[in-house]
Amino acid sequence: MEVISTIAELRARLDPERRAGRTIGFVPTMGYLHQGHITLVDRARADNDVVVTSIFVNPLQFAPTEDLDRYPRDLPRDCRMLMAAGCDVVFAPAVSEMYPSPMETMVDVTSLSHLLEGERRPGHFRGVATVVAKLFGIAMPSAAYFGEKDYQQLLVIKRMVADLAMPIRIVGVPTVRDPDGVACSSRNVFLRADERAAAPILSRSLAMAEEAVAGGLVVGHALEKKIRAFIETEPLAAPDLVAVRDADTLAEVDSAHPPRALVVLLAVRFGRTRLLDQRVIPVPQSSGRNPE
Repeated sequence: MEVISTIAELRARLDPERRAGRTIGFVPTMGYLHQGHITLVDRARADNDVVVTSIFVNPLQFAPTEDLDRYPRDLPRDCRMLMAAGCDVVFAPAVSEMYPSPMETMVDVTSLSHLLEGERRPGHFRGVATVVAKLFGIAMPSAAYFGEKDYQQLLVIKRMVADLAMPIRIVGVPTVRDPDGVACSSRNVFLRADERAAAPILSRSLAMAEEAVAGGLVVGHALEKKIRAFIETEPLAAPDLVAVRDADTLAEVDSAHPPRALVVLLAVRFGRTRLLDQRVIPVPQSSGRNPE
């Protein structure tokens, strides 16, 4: 496995692969890898001839009040994990390599970036879309792999690729969970022991929501209220975002014309740590007018 830190080196490494007709699978990460990231690498490995993983903590997606400096970093550990997973190339640039001067060109997926998580973190998805577009321009992959845990991010990237006619297949990979149901996340390391013990309330609330939808409850605001109340039974959990939306568009749910599937999006604070989770839930075909 090669570890490359400059754009010129990565292009020189991958250009011959493309000329030879080999496919390149790309996994963009911010490092401090966990089993969810490795699952993305495994999927890229199964689908492609060459696998590239980027490790770059992107300052553009952090607000001044957020935890950029606190974000965990351990490149040697990440490289050991990636080598064991069969990754071919790690791209680990410095901030000065990716942004040698202040960025004046930004990518903003307006319809999806300014609601829900984007409302709470202004500029976040603009930073995500900009760095991913730049990474795509550098690596020029055949396919790129993203976890479904960051569901809104996945939709933003899919829309960006469609709008800009990028010849890249975007693959969403299901959320990987610990045995107690907690979604794998680099931020789990910040949880105190009691907060970690409380964190399964997220996956339990998603299971409860799935049961409610199966029972015919597809009115968005009523389901949101039910989920929030369930999460608040855990004293250490402070819900920041509880949203039920159309899984394809993130539009609010029209109870008279329910979508094919709902997505439940959660952001919940445990002390200083904010955890995300989600679940896509098919809507029963018989759903029409639903109980509130």
